[in-house]
Amino acid sequence: MSTGTNRCVLITGTSSGIGLATAIACARAGWTTVATMRDTTKAEALNAAAAAAGVSLDIRALDVTGESVRESIDSVAAEHGRLDAVINNAGAAFLGTVENDDLADIRACVEVNFFGVIQVSQAAMPHLRANGGRLLTISSVGGSVGQPFNEAYCAAKFAVEGFMQSLAPVARTVGVQVGVVEPAAVTSEFVANANVDIPAMVAQAGPYAPALTAYVQRVQSMYEADTGKPQTSDEVAAVVMEVLTAPELPFRTQTSNEARDFVGRSLSDLNGSAVLGETRGWVGQ
Repeated sequence: MSTGTNRCVLITGTSSGIGLATAIACARAGWTTVATMRDTTKAEALNAAAAAAGVSLDIRALDVTGESVRESIDSVAAEHGRLDAVINNAGAAFLGTVENDDLADIRACVEVNFFGVIQVSQAAMPHLRANGGRLLTISSVGGSVGQPFNEAYCAAKFAVEGFMQSLAPVARTVGVQVGVVEPAAVTSEFVANANVDIPAMVAQAGPYAPALTAYVQRVQSMYEADTGKPQTSDEVAAVVMEVLTAPELPFRTQTSNEARDFVGRSLSDLNGSAVLGETRGWVGQ
């Protein structure tokens, strides 16, 4: 990958959270930063952050599930003369369980969290190959550990990590390095953007109501300052920048000690009993 100051990175899902913080961090580091989001009318927070940081961004509309992804990425490479890195960050939270979920909602979750990543990556590969670039995807500890009431979301993240781990050695033969970043709890708008009415969901959960109540109480406690250990989006973005600019891109990077411990337990848990022993406690068992 080029080490010059003209390096160009495209980031998806930059209207808030990790995507916003990463766009600012990349621009501060001297990258030409193309910050994309599905709806650019939601760019106020990003514009304000860029102004506060004294950096310039190329903000563009990009729906990762839309039909114009390839055209949009081609235009970025053409206008900036290169594309050195792509950071797949766009995603959507989804809370529910299979008996109660609408199949269309499950499909929509997988569409944005998995197929959106694949569509952007597919369009970007020719440009990354031309520049010895890097393809980095913001996954989650949910890409290594299945979590209660997150079946569809974790399924999509597991799929992303399996896809990227399979792609990594093949991409390396043409000069492209591939990696995933796994945050744990983050104090961002991601969960809020799931648009879940928790009381209504519990009321409609039927036999799953006690388990869902226990799970929600656990999640809420994680985000309380005196009991939880969530990272900020800026802290995650700092880790993203470290791996993006490292001499060798590691395939899998956790962003905190909590994330490393959590993922490590899963990766070493050959029969699944350790993980399920833990996650059963999340639902009151």
